[in-house]
Amino acid sequence: MRGAGRVLVTLCTYNERANLELLIPEIWKQAPDAHVLVVDDSSPDGTCAWLTGWMQSEPRLRLLQRPGKQGLGTATLASLKYAVAEGYDWVLNLDADFSHPPRYIPDLLALRPHCDVVIGSRYVRGGGVEGWPLRRQLMSRASNWYTRLLLGIPARDCSGAFRCMRVSLLARVDLTQFLSRGYAVQEELLFRLHRAGARLRETPFVYAQRRHGSSKISLKEGLIALRIILRLALFPA
Repeated sequence: MRGAGRVLVTLCTYNERANLELLIPEIWKQAPDAHVLVVDDSSPDGTCAWLTGWMQSEPRLRLLQRPGKQGLGTATLASLKYAVAEGYDWVLNLDADFSHPPRYIPDLLALRPHCDVVIGSRYVRGGGVEGWPLRRQLMSRASNWYTRLLLGIPARDCSGAFRCMRVSLLARVDLTQFLSRGYAVQEELLFRLHRAGARLRETPFVYAQRRHGSSKISLKEGLIALRIILRLALFPA
């Protein structure tokens, strides 16, 4: 059936071991046949050593350890390259801090027969956010409006990372030529997939507060993202 196939769930991490210990079993409750790839930047909290031990008894678990902290954007691209190289049919990405609750994974997987990219969306009917101050909500909505306006992406939520993507479409995108190295990789990825002919669908979810640790988002990253989106609009090649 169109939409079926091998699924890789990807988690990009830095000091998220406390979340991973709870999150990975929750992922397998929702998608028991999926493989889980953790891309970790040699976290000082012992993430890699702990995962290496677990992998001895868990064949569904994968680890890509990178030498030092290189950032979320490049980790995301590394996870996508892995999915292409290993011949998966679908790659489903979510944040490692429970802000993308695993209970929504079946909703994303259910739409696979109808499109190439399924977006877990905060900004369609039924979606939303928990615990954000008004300032952050306004900034997020403005950023997504700016992205849609400049890049013409037919989606309400262009900046979120909760997505399921057809790997054969990713293979058409040159992942080595991305401008983004930080959070703008999410907008650039949708832009490049859309230009490659991907059919996009959104399904609602409610973004939750992280359970452990602290957010790594900064104002500097946000300004860099706005500049990259403008550059993509002016020079899309």
